[in-house]
Amino acid sequence: MTIAPTIAVDTRPAASDHRNLDRAARRVLVTNWRARATVPATKLYPHQWSWDSAFIAIGLRHLSPTRAQRELESLFGAQWHDGRVPHIVFDPDVPGDAYFPGPGFWRSGSANAAAVPTSGIVQPPAHALATWATYRADPAVAHVRGFLPRMYPRLAHWHHYLLTRRDLGGAGLASIVHPWESGMDNSPAWDAPLSRIEPAPPGSFTRRDLAHAPAAERPTDLDYGRYIRLASDYRDAGYADSPSMHAFAIEDPLYNALLIAGEHALADIAAAIGRDPAPHLATAARLTAALVSRLYDPAANMFFPRNVNTGELVRSWSITGLMPMIVPGLPVARELVDTALGNRFRLREACPLPSYDLTAPDHVPGQYWRGPGWVNTSWLFWHGLRLHGETALADDLRDRLLHRVLETGFREYVDPLTGTGHGSDGFSWTAALTLDLIRAA
Repeated sequence: MTIAPTIAVDTRPAASDHRNLDRAARRVLVTNWRARATVPATKLYPHQWSWDSAFIAIGLRHLSPTRAQRELESLFGAQWHDGRVPHIVFDPDVPGDAYFPGPGFWRSGSANAAAVPTSGIVQPPAHALATWATYRADPAVAHVRGFLPRMYPRLAHWHHYLLTRRDLGGAGLASIVHPWESGMDNSPAWDAPLSRIEPAPPGSFTRRDLAHAPAAERPTDLDYGRYIRLASDYRDAGYADSPSMHAFAIEDPLYNALLIAGEHALADIAAAIGRDPAPHLATAARLTAALVSRLYDPAANMFFPRNVNTGELVRSWSITGLMPMIVPGLPVARELVDTALGNRFRLREACPLPSYDLTAPDHVPGQYWRGPGWVNTSWLFWHGLRLHGETALADDLRDRLLHRVLETGFREYVDPLTGTGHGSDGFSWTAALTLDLIRAA
C-alpha cells in the first residue's frame, strides 16, 4: 500500500495526514489479524513471530487494548517448559509447507506447555516492555482480565531462561545461538562468525521466501545453507544449551539491551501486582554493567557484539550497536547519540535509521539487514532518545518516520536515503509502530 505524500520533508505532518495514516495503519492490523494473533505479512510470513508480536501489541493497544493483550497471551501460550518463547508459533490452519522451515523441520513435540507446533529458537525479548505498555493503555480492562498476574510469571520464566541457560559466556549476558535469534538475520555483523559454519547442501532445503520477495532483497542461498545447518544441529541436539555445542554464540547488544529494558518493565509489573520489584532492578543494574564492560568500545563510541567462541568483539557497524540507547540510566547514551549523528548512520537525514554503516563498501540499501532502514529499530532509538532527554532529536526522528511511511507505505524495510520500499507491503509492525508514533505526536 502506498499513501501519496502531501507534505514537504522538513514539515511536521498535518493533522489530516495523521488521520489518514491512522486509518490506513488500522486497516493493515485488521487485515493481518488471525483469530488469536497477527501475522507480520499475509504472504511471506503466514504465522506468528515472537518479537513482531511485541511490537504489534505496542500499536494494537491504541486500536484495541484487549486484542493487544491477546496478542501477547497467544504467544506465551506456546512457551516451552524451560521458559523459552519460540520465535515462530505455527498456525495449524496454514499448510505445513507454506513456510520453510516449517513445523516438520523443527519437531518441537511436547517441549512447549501447550504442545502447539513451534520453532526451537528464540528472538529478542521485547515482550516485557510490550506487556507494560499494553497494560498502561487500559489498566481497568487489564485488571478485569487478570492480564498482569497471568503474564508476570511467564515473563519472569522467559527472562530466567535467558539469564541462565543462555549465559554461554559466563559473564551474565545472554547469548544468541542463531542469526535468526538476533532478529537481524543477514546483518554483516554475523558474516565473520558464520564463515566458520559448513552450510547445508543447497538441495537439502527449499526456500519459500523467494516466491514472495526478489532474491536481491533477501539473504543468499549460502546464508540459508548456514542458517539451516545451525538450526538442524540445534534441533538434533535436543535444543540443549551449552557453550561446547554452539558453533555460533554471540552476546548481542540489541538482545541484551531489550533484556535489560525488560527487567525494568518487570519491576514495574511486579510493583503493580504487589510483588517485590527490587530483584528485577538489581538484575537490570548488573546486566547494564556487564553490557558496558563487555560490549562497549569507548574509542568507537559504539557497542559491538562479542563472539563467545573466540572472546573477540565483532567490529561491524550495524544498528545493533546503537540499541542500548533503550537502557534506562545508560552511562554512555550521549556517546551513542554522537555516533548516530555521524556519517555512518546520519540520524538527521537517513530515515529510518540504516541497519548498517552507510559508509561501508558492502552496504546494500535494499537487502534485508545489510543496509535498509526498519521502523522497529528506529522506533527503539526514538524511545531511547526520549528516555535520555534528547527531546528535539526524538521529535525530529518521529516526524520524519511518519513522513516516510506517508511516502512509502507500510513496507517491511526501506532505503534509508531514497525512501524506496522493499520486502513485504502491509507489514504489521510498521503499521503498529506508526500508530504509536502518531499518538506521541
